[in-house]
Amino acid sequence: MQNLYLPVYKYLDEKNIEYKKVSFPVITDKGASNVAKALKLSEEQIVKTLIFEVVLTKEKILIMVASNKFAISKNLKKIIGSKDIKMASIDDIYKTTGYIVGSIPPFSWQPKDFRTFVDQGLMSKQLLGVGTGQWGEEIIIKPTDLLKASNAKIVNLTE
Repeated sequence: MQNLYLPVYKYLDEKNIEYKKVSFPVITDKGASNVAKALKLSEEQIVKTLIFEVVLTKEKILIMVASNKFAISKNLKKIIGSKDIKMASIDDIYKTTGYIVGSIPPFSWQPKDFRTFVDQGLMSKQLLGVGTGQWGEEIIIKPTDLLKASNAKIVNLTE
């Protein structure tokens, strides 16, 4: 394991939020479910961070769901307040977050007014795994600490 001090660690340390650093082989195939297997966690414990865009305003929005779940379109549209939304492009995701798709952390990079939502299903897990921005590195965090770190609003995205 490399001795890395990534921006997300600094962010969590400055906010006194508990977390655990874990690593997985960088040769692991991309995808949150593959990370779950590599870390011997359930797919329900690994968080997918997805960036959506409101077409009219170009506002970007982050959602978090379990790696084995998909956001229900009508739920997402209602929560966001627009019927005209789409997944953000890979280029727009990088421009917005500073990270490439595959390990986007759900905190530390958002401006103050950035809207972030977490699926209520994640809140029932004891621990969650989230990306650090660097493939091969993951953070294990309690759901309540994830909320503190991300300023996310709990919503029903998947049921």
